[in-house]
Amino acid sequence: MANGHVDVLIVGAGISGVSAACHLARDCPEKTFVVLERREAIGGTWDLFRYPGVRSDSEMFTFGFGFRPWNHTKVLAGGRSIRDYVRATAAEYSVEGQIKFGLRVLSAEWSSRKQRWTVEAAREAGGATERFTTTFLIACTGYYDYDSGYRPEFPGEARFGGPIVHPQHWPEGLDYAGKKVVVIGSGATAVTLVPAMAESAGHVTMLQRSPTYILSVPSEDPISSILRRVMPDRLVYKLARARNIRMQRELYTQSKLHPKRMRAYVLNEVKRALGPSADIKDFTPTYDPWDQRMCFVPDGDLFKAIRSGNADVVTDGVETFTETGIGLSSGQELDADLIVTATGLNLQLLGGARVTVDGTAVALNRRLTYKGVLLEGIPNAALVFGYVNASWTLKADLAAEYVCRLLSHMDSHGYGQVVARAEPADRGDGPILGALHSGYVKRGGELLPRQGAHGPWKVTNDYQRDVPMLRHSSIDDGVLEFGTAKIDACEVTTARGGIPA
Repeated sequence: MANGHVDVLIVGAGISGVSAACHLARDCPEKTFVVLERREAIGGTWDLFRYPGVRSDSEMFTFGFGFRPWNHTKVLAGGRSIRDYVRATAAEYSVEGQIKFGLRVLSAEWSSRKQRWTVEAAREAGGATERFTTTFLIACTGYYDYDSGYRPEFPGEARFGGPIVHPQHWPEGLDYAGKKVVVIGSGATAVTLVPAMAESAGHVTMLQRSPTYILSVPSEDPISSILRRVMPDRLVYKLARARNIRMQRELYTQSKLHPKRMRAYVLNEVKRALGPSADIKDFTPTYDPWDQRMCFVPDGDLFKAIRSGNADVVTDGVETFTETGIGLSSGQELDADLIVTATGLNLQLLGGARVTVDGTAVALNRRLTYKGVLLEGIPNAALVFGYVNASWTLKADLAAEYVCRLLSHMDSHGYGQVVARAEPADRGDGPILGALHSGYVKRGGELLPRQGAHGPWKVTNDYQRDVPMLRHSSIDDGVLEFGTAKIDACEVTTARGGIPA
């Protein structure tokens, strides 16, 4: 089945996809666009994950959209609140009508002769395929595999008598009241699950292979709470956003410049939260702060659950599952009625879709990213990635703004194609997430685009540097090559040499 042609096709209706759609509606109202979403609802990650306590791991004044205030004082918001916020944003900008649900993108094929992408998608219900054509493609699927999380096989699993659950596929109505629960993992999901489940479970143990840096933040922003009494919500949001952008960057910068000092600060905060007599070895990582993502807990809820006796943390390895729990490498055993494997996520680009340019398959993991938005050698396409050391949405918003500026530039000059071309000296080492040493990056980093050595090819993960580059710098910077628009032409005239496949 063929659908009509649109100027822009967006893949994904989560945070990034809704941001891109709203920016198009605001900044390029003459452009037609469609959003293809595999699920049956807006929200992406925030519609998929339904485990107890699911919440943001970034504060909401920067995780919210820059163009639509998060008019609450909650710092780390729950999944339902975020989902409602994203849906309300789509409604406010009237983009819901451009979203087609239940479609999984299978392939995207670029033709320089036709100056367009042909995108094939399959119906999740029934499998029927639909075909779309577009001039510009924006991939807003993130980099996680939403079909299956990372789930190592543990020895003896078949012997365990209770349920084993991965948070990515949380069963509706799972009853854990009064039960002994073991949560395997130490990342953002685990530190969220433990205090949430401890409210009704008999006892919850967080079993970790190694500790993570965990820092408590206020559940409500005290400054914004006061300012809302005397200022309009939009101004309060703007001030909180600017304040928290600086705080995020300062925390990351100080962690890199003075890791020993920051390590001592975080561990001192943990000791203060747990009490002076507490042994904090289970909260003392072997790596420096921000070598992996830092975890944040609202009002120290994890530490409160531990102090209450409803939860604890054990640092050990899994030797085997038993009939009644988990045998540890130390020889001890943890009793459990329910085991939650919060063991992480797998990485995947574009939901696994195939990409070809003029008949040649493209390996996205061999390409550099230009300004963290475009991919070298791939015409008329953007790939949206958020920050690893700050809120995802900060970069997603900037990327959407940049694409709108790029489209307007192309229209004003009569261009039909744009492509970023890298030179051999531009290439760097490692993937774009190479600044992190987290497990999911080590496992799947080779699936991601490559890091550049300098200039627009190097991903800085620095909002303050990205703002002038993406929002204000010249579009025609000598790196991008533009092709003149020729409808139904067999060839494309380029402004700067040929366009690579």
